[in-house]
Amino acid sequence: MNERERDGGKTPPPAAQDKSMDARKDLELLIVEDRQVMLKILRRLLFQLGYVRVDEAVNGLAALERIAGKRYDLILSDWNMDAMSGIELLKAVRAKPETQSTPFVLVTAEAKRENILTARAAGASGYLVKPFKLDVLERTIESVLAANAGFVSPAITGAAPALD
Repeated sequence: MNERERDGGKTPPPAAQDKSMDARKDLELLIVEDRQVMLKILRRLLFQLGYVRVDEAVNGLAALERIAGKRYDLILSDWNMDAMSGIELLKAVRAKPETQSTPFVLVTAEAKRENILTARAAGASGYLVKPFKLDVLERTIESVLAANAGFVSPAITGAAPALD
């Protein structure tokens, strides 16, 4: 029995997985995280998923500098950081016409529904609660990129569908 049969057909066929991995290597991602350990973990997980063009910023202010000089396909940002928080960064990104539609996922240890709803209201594309497993990160990113205008939060739904 192969993996596809074991999970009831949820795993894409190998050809689809290869296409997905090929597309991922061309996407530009930005991780915004002030804790070096978490930064390394996120980078490693993204690399395992096939994302190789990954830049880093240690807070929101540093992220804004990077964003000013480059277009990103996805921003993954911690919420709680010094200098400029993730929610402040999100608001700044949404305020600029050239970045307002960039997919933006807040990654945080805060699982409070109030925070999730605040993130959604501020324009977050998704919300990911730490700690998380590789498959949850993958589903969240794929859903956010596919939804493009929806909101994804496994913390609310238990899965990663877009909530409109």
